[in-house]
Amino acid sequence: MNRSNYFDTIEEKTNILAERIKSRGRLNLLNLNLHNENFYFHFLNLLYGWNSFNANPISGNIEGIDLIDHDNKIILQVSSTSTKAKIEKSLSKKIIEQYSGYRFKFISIARDSDDLRKMSFSNPFDCAFNPAEDIIDKNSILNHILIQDINTQKKICKFVMDELGSPLEELKLETTIADLINFLYEHKPTKSKLPISITPFEIEDKISFNNLEISRTIIEDLSVYHPSISEKYSVYDQEGINKSRSVIHTISRFYREEVILGTSSDETFLKIVDKVADFAMSSDNFVYATKELLQLSAEILTVDTFLRCKIFKNPPNIATTK
Repeated sequence: MNRSNYFDTIEEKTNILAERIKSRGRLNLLNLNLHNENFYFHFLNLLYGWNSFNANPISGNIEGIDLIDHDNKIILQVSSTSTKAKIEKSLSKKIIEQYSGYRFKFISIARDSDDLRKMSFSNPFDCAFNPAEDIIDKNSILNHILIQDINTQKKICKFVMDELGSPLEELKLETTIADLINFLYEHKPTKSKLPISITPFEIEDKISFNNLEISRTIIEDLSVYHPSISEKYSVYDQEGINKSRSVIHTISRFYREEVILGTSSDETFLKIVDKVADFAMSSDNFVYATKELLQLSAEILTVDTFLRCKIFKNPPNIATTK
């Protein structure tokens, strides 16, 4: 599932970063600290909806404060050291007085801080600070990500990969679906000697049988591409590789995944289209084109699989084809 993939990627990358920070700290290699601060203020802003900025490049090294969010009245210390002494040292800095009414948050980017949340702290300037809520570590960050909606997880995952992904990990596999979509970009529907899988009357029958009212026009309009796809599949099969079968199997799997969720037929159809488009975009051989063309091509492949009776229920007396 995409949700699991997004979370696993975020969890892996942030934990690797945490281990690197700890390891480099033991070696007294601190040259990445500024980069870490910049990464985390963007990361935390995206995750929590803050509007913080890195205070140090603007005002020099402000002891005790790394990030400031004037909109939400938050001051933050981002640290690879997670101890009671470290927090109390930050809270005791005179500069804290300048931020009356602001809440102090301590971000532990490398170590767990469960024990610290249960402690009480010396707070000489009476800064707003609740250890149970305002001490944030990598585990509490991951727990917060875990409950986010999939679109938020996707945005965070993309940001993490942009920042922390390596060129090797950005390599993608080629897919036949992407190859077909590339083919459709510049291809007009043509007549073919290959027979269509089902007759126009049967197409209407299947549409009605599955209550595909919203998707009806899409299926009727794009069924004209079925012979062209069949010709392309025939070329694949002559190569002796089950490329056509792999495409149909993948789109059928997308259908099964949506059916299990109990969504309506029209919603299922549209979600399959989205999954086909996303699958193509994640392929190494995908050629960039406009979003509209990608959507159209994904619809064509979904309609074609529908015509082959590999997705959605078949009315009586309709035989399936490859």
